[in-house]
Amino acid sequence: MASKSQHNAPKVKSPNGKAGSQGQWGRAWEVDWFSLASIIFLLLFAPFIVYYFIMACDQYSCSLTAPALDIATGHASLADIWAKTPPVTAKAAQLYALWVSFQVLLYSWLPDFCHRFLPGYVGGVQEGAITPAGVVNKYEVNGLQAWLITHILWFVNAYLLSWFSPTIIFDNWIPLLWCANILGYAVSTFAMIKGYLFPTSAEGCKFTGNFFYNYMMGIEFNPRIGKWFDFKLFFNGRPGIVAWTLINLSFAAKQQELYGHVTNSMILVNVLQAIYVLDFFWNETWYLKTIDICHDHFGWYLGWGDCVWLPYLYTLQGLYLVYHPVQLSTPNALGILLLGLVGYYIFRMTNHQKDLFRRTDGRCLIWGKKPKAIECSYTSADGLKHHSKLLVSGFWGVARHFNYTGDLMGSLAYCLACGGGHLLPYFYIIYMTILLTHRCLRDEHRCANKYGRDWERYTAAVPYRLLPGIF
Repeated sequence: MASKSQHNAPKVKSPNGKAGSQGQWGRAWEVDWFSLASIIFLLLFAPFIVYYFIMACDQYSCSLTAPALDIATGHASLADIWAKTPPVTAKAAQLYALWVSFQVLLYSWLPDFCHRFLPGYVGGVQEGAITPAGVVNKYEVNGLQAWLITHILWFVNAYLLSWFSPTIIFDNWIPLLWCANILGYAVSTFAMIKGYLFPTSAEGCKFTGNFFYNYMMGIEFNPRIGKWFDFKLFFNGRPGIVAWTLINLSFAAKQQELYGHVTNSMILVNVLQAIYVLDFFWNETWYLKTIDICHDHFGWYLGWGDCVWLPYLYTLQGLYLVYHPVQLSTPNALGILLLGLVGYYIFRMTNHQKDLFRRTDGRCLIWGKKPKAIECSYTSADGLKHHSKLLVSGFWGVARHFNYTGDLMGSLAYCLACGGGHLLPYFYIIYMTILLTHRCLRDEHRCANKYGRDWERYTAAVPYRLLPGIF
């Protein structure tokens, strides 16, 4: 879907007496009971969910049912399990502090140079989408550079200079979890206080009057420190996603240390997830126009989620393969590789088609033909009428969110690489299915309200959301 125009929204008064925006960005202004219950549940139990998965691997060889059965039958108590859990250590705290500080340094103090010699890569100073306050923020896009520098230094220090073992992340995995939680809660709490007392832009703040909702979903739209340190871009991309591939490499090194070889399943997980990570950083400029940056406010959902949920639960496949090395047959390995690559192709080309259509205002070719689109209009909150086009060609004519379908195919490939011995590595595909289906429905609800009958014409032209003929 592509929109030709962007608009400002009228202002309302925030708690500090300054004007705030009541546009379509971000989260709700009022909270229903179901949303509030869901938020309190996540705030209370999400950290324990992460702990349960990691503890299950550390103490029960990745069995999700064994801990619960032990407690239910009296073979173990919560106190027993907690007593066996490694605490935070000085070494882990130093490692994590060094890691985050290094990523802040790369993000804030090293302007991008990759765009100067990599053909097709768009980096350096770039503009984001218009904010609710009518401001177009500028960003220093240098994520690919940070990823390259980090990984080069990793290989040099771990394998050439031997300053540390490449298994260092795995060896400190649970102590690092406590450090990540401390940072996640600290940055989320700071962002909330900042939103109340000294926001970057008062017009970009939203207040519901509910503490829990404000804390989780965030108050400020674009909290910043100084001119360039943007909380959303930093925590969405660094330190979690840069760390993703390092974590997998450390798991592979541990498998080599324990068994004397690295299985083809571990190689598949490393390769397929590295493709996803590199795609993220290669297209970081495009990411500035996605829902995470354009609609979400910065709160616990992003702050804690990017520090803890992402690096610990998105890497479960590699962690599982340390405890259960799976050697796939050649046909199975090739089939999983093909599934992952086809899923990535669909994901990337679908997004590329939408981006191309937007940039050229439809004056382009998609699948060798002039793209078809549904002309539509909408009225913004300030009463102005705008015109837009909804793409119905290429992958966008197959399903309304076919990029999510490709993403799910890749997610399934990561999980299938782990075989069928345990449910734990399949958490990722279950979670992504729920997440992307919810995001799909949320986006369609917003579009239905925005475009009205034009949206009905669009859904008639493209009747399926994710799976042609099914859903």
